[in-house]
Amino acid sequence: AHLVESGGGLVQPGGSLRLSCAASGFTLRYYGMSWFRQAPGKEREGILCIGPSDGTTYYKASGQDRFTISIDSANNTMYLQMNRLKPEDTAVYYCAADGHGCSWIRTPHYWGQGTQVTVSS
Repeated sequence: AHLVESGGGLVQPGGSLRLSCAASGFTLRYYGMSWFRQAPGKEREGILCIGPSDGTTYYKASGQDRFTISIDSANNTMYLQMNRLKPEDTAVYYCAADGHGCSWIRTPHYWGQGTQVTVSS
């Protein structure tokens, strides 16, 4: 099983970016699919997760509604739409898959390699 992120880059504050997470070797809509990020000098943190049963989105923390998650089942790909980006959103973004659903306690089964997002003018 593999996850491959793409779509990162440099964006100005206030801008938008959409990250992709392509899955192979498993069907991601049957998994709890999450996005995490790790900023320089900080621990990796969860952002949001979409559940496998009803597609409910779970946010790790409040105030993250600038981010939305979606799944394209036909292409076995997950997306993270990020709007109104701030410099503090600068981080490496990772997608992850958990066969048991969404949980901020368990460690997901599969991880992508990460994609860099830099928010700067």
